[in-house]
Amino acid sequence: MKSIASSTLLLVEDEPLLRRRLAAKFEQAGVEVAAAGTLGEARRLLADLSFDFALLDVNLPDGRSLELLEQKQIGSGTVVVIMTAEGGVDGAVEAMRLGAADYLAKPITPDDALIRLVAARQRGRRQRGEKFRQETETAAGQAFVFGPSLQDLREQLDKIIAADRRLAANAGAPAPVLIEGETGTGKTSLARWLHHRGPRADGPLIEVNCSALPEALAEAELFGHERGAFTDAKESKIGLMEAAEGGTLFLDELPSLSPGIQAKLLTAIEDRAVRRVGGRKTLQLDVRIIAATLTNLAELVEQKLFREDLRQRLDLFRVRMPPLRERGDDIVMLAEQLVERTARRYGMTPGKIPAVGRERLLAYAWPGNVRELAHAVERSLVFEDDALTFAGLTSYAGAPDAKHPWLQPGFRFPEDGGFELERAIDVLVKRALDQVDGNVSAAARLLGVPRDTVRYRLKKFE
Repeated sequence: MKSIASSTLLLVEDEPLLRRRLAAKFEQAGVEVAAAGTLGEARRLLADLSFDFALLDVNLPDGRSLELLEQKQIGSGTVVVIMTAEGGVDGAVEAMRLGAADYLAKPITPDDALIRLVAARQRGRRQRGEKFRQETETAAGQAFVFGPSLQDLREQLDKIIAADRRLAANAGAPAPVLIEGETGTGKTSLARWLHHRGPRADGPLIEVNCSALPEALAEAELFGHERGAFTDAKESKIGLMEAAEGGTLFLDELPSLSPGIQAKLLTAIEDRAVRRVGGRKTLQLDVRIIAATLTNLAELVEQKLFREDLRQRLDLFRVRMPPLRERGDDIVMLAEQLVERTARRYGMTPGKIPAVGRERLLAYAWPGNVRELAHAVERSLVFEDDALTFAGLTSYAGAPDAKHPWLQPGFRFPEDGGFELERAIDVLVKRALDQVDGNVSAAARLLGVPRDTVRYRLKKFE
């Protein structure tokens, strides 16, 4: 079986015939088996070796194998299954309390033992993946919203999900997805949306901020390590790629990884396998990679900051998250949803955003994108007593004139009318004149109009 091949197993069983039959079955599946008939022999093996699996008979000639769990002689990364002839109740309950993943009631067959060990590993990986997901998803992560400006993106994602489903039906591996976008645009939310609506929704979603991984530990964190691989490696540990088995690994700020880690990641993606730090075995993996970057990878390749071969491997299904300033009326729609969510968190009744608030939202440049919008909504709810005028936006550095939202990228004309063209022309003429210190000829050149047009507007101003 692929999911157990090239693994190591500690087999502790005092019946020689059953021990030989079990060992033969696991070795046939590609597992390296270390067998013991007594508790003392098991302790000696554990003193020198670490194992991916342990199959333990409860009652042994010199004691109970549960002592190995009680005394923490078996590493937390080892999947433990107990064999018991005691009817399964007392011994099984105690074993599960001590950390065993499953138990088998004798008599057992080698086929059954193999199947149960594989199933126990899969359950363990999913549980660890879910735990990691819950720990890494914070309140800052907002639900993803597709407004009118993102319909092309939505169509791309729907096609990716459709392709994933076809591949899953034919036991194929999904291609990596590369998300480009400025900080705060919602790349993490987009990755979660893609995972939870695809065929891997039941699998774990592991999120990794690559820039937060210390360079010295990045390899061990991503690919795992064996006991003794380095000074503090007191026990074996699975990597984040292993924890994402059957699901998705989201690598945010991917270019932060060193060239050496990039090379190992490329190998893992191409071979669909990893080798733990200090390990000799190659572990087969079924993981979907979603990577995110703030900077165009092709530009980083030119600057010798990113590997060209890894860029080519990732740059198949590429999508771009536009900055908030390019999303037009989506900004107001997002703000309304954030108002409702934030007000509920504070125990407030959400109010409506008035016209002046909408104008300021559309006029602001949003250098921090959706994340900054969420903070602006929260400030407005708390400090403006639910007035939602966003009065503080115009005081920020780089904030444009809130009276003229049509000067911003992504502006959309109001559906109910109300746009004044003559007033907009006056504003543009005034800005051109200010830029050239009142020189009519120079202002006309900037605007591409005759000087008489500028003179006419000047008379209107007077």
